[in-house]
Amino acid sequence: MSGGVSDMTIVLRSLQTRALATGVATALVAIAVALLLVLLSLREAASQAFRRGTGNTHLLISADASPLVAVLNGLFYANAPANPIPWAKFKEIEDGFPWQWCIPTQLGDSFRGSPVMATRAEFLTDFEPVAGAPFQFSDGRVFEEAFEVVVGSSVAQDHSLQVGQQIVFSHGSSGSREGGHEHADHPYEVVGILQPTGSAHDRALFTNLASTWVIHAEEKRAHDTEAPVAEAPTPKSDASSSPKGEASDDHQHDHAHDHVHVDEADLRDDEKLITGILLRIPTRPGSDSSASIAAQFDRMRRDVSITVAQPAQQIGRLMALIGDIDWLFVAMAVVVLVSSAASILLAMVSSMELRRRQVAILRVLGASAWRVFALAITESTLIGLLGAGLGAALALLGGQIATTLLQERVGVVIAGAIDLRSAVLVTAGAVVLAAVAGIIPAIKAYRTSIARHLRPLA
Repeated sequence: MSGGVSDMTIVLRSLQTRALATGVATALVAIAVALLLVLLSLREAASQAFRRGTGNTHLLISADASPLVAVLNGLFYANAPANPIPWAKFKEIEDGFPWQWCIPTQLGDSFRGSPVMATRAEFLTDFEPVAGAPFQFSDGRVFEEAFEVVVGSSVAQDHSLQVGQQIVFSHGSSGSREGGHEHADHPYEVVGILQPTGSAHDRALFTNLASTWVIHAEEKRAHDTEAPVAEAPTPKSDASSSPKGEASDDHQHDHAHDHVHVDEADLRDDEKLITGILLRIPTRPGSDSSASIAAQFDRMRRDVSITVAQPAQQIGRLMALIGDIDWLFVAMAVVVLVSSAASILLAMVSSMELRRRQVAILRVLGASAWRVFALAITESTLIGLLGAGLGAALALLGGQIATTLLQERVGVVIAGAIDLRSAVLVTAGAVVLAAVAGIIPAIKAYRTSIARHLRPLA
């Protein structure tokens, strides 16, 4: 071009002249690219994370309504199971087959919103939260005596817990119907803090079954033995405004509990309740499968009093269900990407109508029609490149935010690393769409009449 002005300089000046329209079109491309990359990266990562979270359990027994609910409650702490399993049923299952391990669990208590699992020490030594990666301690040891607790890494970090610290559990969660009253008479000592596992177990606490049974047995017996007290007429002013009266009621309630003490040896069978059983069938070294899994699964399914689940199978079904919904979001992101191309088209068509005189001058200065056509295509392609690059950066940031939120809310680490192949395909697709969007404005520029648009302005 004459005067030493390059084609790229012309394109950049054109983009600067209509900075608002260029910025909007670039932002739309960036948002669409970021959405696609985040969804595609998290999609596979989420599937792997949930499959990893089932650990090395072959079967899970509960009294929940369905196998999927049992897995989500028992291994991912979605909710505390509502229906208990009698201890006699556990002993029947434990003695019914030579399991590699058979671990009872009970969920229902919490610590500041974090679930508490009462179980045996084998849960921390034999069960692997991630297959092939057993629990490791960053400090302390496994619980050995009553009222000792081991804390997951997220709980310890969130509440600054340390070995030797005393904590108090609550019955139910903060949002449960039970109201979440504290077991203030029975503080627990933190004896161990676990290293991060990248599973839901990082946000849980673990203690022995006997402690939980004793606490709930004392409360139940105290409640059952409280003698009903006839209500004496009380002035409204005393009942409604006297804090002393309220304190007296609390004192009577606490006093009733003080007179009930239960040892582990005193527990009745109806007070030994659990909410789940984790089972693993013996396998050959280096193998995680066994022909006995299907046989034991079918055998126990005949017992209508329990729900039997294969955790890996249930998570596979969950991922299949989520996958169908996931593709809907991917389709929506594609629509946004196409819409961004349409916005580039509209912006450039509108701009070209206002720049026909400039195009005519370029033609007079020696630019061929094909060169003007190429300038318009380059302009739209550059918008696509800028948007795709910005979108890739947003995807990296969005993936980190999504990973952090999922770990805090669900306790599962879903590290969605952006696949290079997906990144290339998505960014290339965005650039191609942007280039296609510039074809119609380029044709208009190509057909610009020099004589008609160089007439003197009135």
